[in-house]
Amino acid sequence: MVKERRKYVFDFDSTLTRVEALDVLAEMTLQGKSNKKEIIEEIQKITNLGIDGDISFTESLERRIQLLNANKSDLEGLVSELRQKISKSIESNKEFFEKFSDDIYVISCGFKEFIDPIVKEYNIPSDRVYANTFEFDEDGKIIGFDEENPLSQHNGKIECLKQMDLDGEVQVIGDGYSDYVMRQAGIAHKFFAYTENVHREKAADNADHVTPNMDEFLFVNDLPRNISYPKNRIKILLLENVHPAAFDNLSEDGFSVELVKNSLSEEELIEKIKGVHVLGIRSKTQVTRNVLEAANKLLVVGAFCIGTTQIELENCRKNGVVVFNAPYSNTRSVVELAIGEIIMLMRSIFPRSTEIHNGQWHKTALGSREVRGKNLGIVGYGNIGKQLSVLAESLGMRVYYYDVDDKLALGNAIKCNTLENLLNVSDVVTLHIDDNKANKNFIGEREINQMKNGAIFVNLARGFVVDIKALANALKSGKLAGAAIDVYPEEPRSNGNFITELQGLNNVILTPHIGGSTEEAQRDIADFVPNKIMAYINSGNTVDAVNFPNIRLPKQNNAHRFLHIHKNVPGIMAKINEVLAKYEMNILGQYLSTDSDVGYVITDLDKEYNKDVIKALKKIENTIKFRVLY
Repeated sequence: MVKERRKYVFDFDSTLTRVEALDVLAEMTLQGKSNKKEIIEEIQKITNLGIDGDISFTESLERRIQLLNANKSDLEGLVSELRQKISKSIESNKEFFEKFSDDIYVISCGFKEFIDPIVKEYNIPSDRVYANTFEFDEDGKIIGFDEENPLSQHNGKIECLKQMDLDGEVQVIGDGYSDYVMRQAGIAHKFFAYTENVHREKAADNADHVTPNMDEFLFVNDLPRNISYPKNRIKILLLENVHPAAFDNLSEDGFSVELVKNSLSEEELIEKIKGVHVLGIRSKTQVTRNVLEAANKLLVVGAFCIGTTQIELENCRKNGVVVFNAPYSNTRSVVELAIGEIIMLMRSIFPRSTEIHNGQWHKTALGSREVRGKNLGIVGYGNIGKQLSVLAESLGMRVYYYDVDDKLALGNAIKCNTLENLLNVSDVVTLHIDDNKANKNFIGEREINQMKNGAIFVNLARGFVVDIKALANALKSGKLAGAAIDVYPEEPRSNGNFITELQGLNNVILTPHIGGSTEEAQRDIADFVPNKIMAYINSGNTVDAVNFPNIRLPKQNNAHRFLHIHKNVPGIMAKINEVLAKYEMNILGQYLSTDSDVGYVITDLDKEYNKDVIKALKKIENTIKFRVLY
């Protein structure tokens, strides 16, 4: 016995398109009218009342047409607008509509005059489109609709579907009341609440399945789709109150995102990480071996900051977890703070300010110096050090720098071959070195003694690179005239009480690790890191990953992309290609990058493939992770 084919019945407005077509028509026909805003709001209100079933659809239709004041000549422009407003995931899965067009129908309370031209491009002919039709007067003005059409009546979709008498399982995909009542009436077998464009509670509550996009609908039905795994099923956990733009960027791309304001302890994170695909953190959350062992689905860690010492990078790599950070986004913020603090310290502004706060007036030039003509020693000539070099020189400072790597000088900056040479010559020393563990106590008693008497010291790098006790002693003795410290060897996990030996010292600026904490920097990070995460999840790109081989690839059309992460041992590529040859897979492109521990292979293949090939690739010895991207 031949199994009857499944039939798919789609709504049009807010399902196939992102908008309600009559709302768009109103925007066009009311252009230039002084009361345009009020009329459009009224039309939208009436639309929603009808969609939710709070008024009869007939009444909703009549009232909207009266307010529209539209003409037949407006419909061509409306169709052009609607072509630009196809739902994002519908557009990306056009192949499904073309391949299954014989089983796809459109039942809409909209109008054939604008629906037919749109769905025709998706291989759905007019005879499978059931919708209302307009009535026009002799001048082409829209004056009404065909009232004999069941779709112009309340619950008209039920009557329409009954008359169609479709064979096989009938699935309805739509966003509103008129769609789910077909399932309630028993003439449709399943109702999918389509929420990509609008989430209507009544529809969602009455759905067999809530589908936030077309990919989810196709996944549930095991149908061909643009991506192998719907983005809404990919869970992203963002901790430590990252900028809300990160949440928006990732959510808008279709991912399921949870935002938590605080950091989590290891025990809390072990419990929370289960089922999470992407973890976003800042500097306080520790991604340890125990956390990684509990992370059964983790693909990516995004550090919304520069440093990555809070993440066990080697364990991430061995577990096939890619790590991205934001090495450039807060550069300007740190540099501006450094410049500001250098000026404040050289002018002894904070002691004078404290005196005024305490009711003392002490006008003096003693200990107050210009920065112009002074020597600035920059330790660490990376992104921050170089930009600081340029700005400091523009203020008239003479810039010296020291870096363990050979770095080209910008402007008139002078390279020092040793740290001691830099310390000997500098009136101000500022640290901008990385979080390598070998840098612990990089500046200690010996290095401080090599500085000029009365020098200024600034640390906006890492807390553990400075011996705080030695620094405190140098400030108390007068060896150093002042200091600005933003980072500490031990920092609390959350806001609250904090103690350091530097508290209460004269001409010392203490800040709570806010060098990169500006609105601009956090916004830039909230764009940069999510873009890297999305590039990896969506296309497999690992450019700028801090712990993984870097590969950049364009997205392929009409192909499948397999991602294979494995231990870097000989023969893996041969085994991968042996499997592909066995299943007669045609390789369109193949890319391999390795480091000492891990190999990363991306293979683009012909569209059609035997699903057993996936099982075979996962079973290859030394495989860490395997993923079908699309």
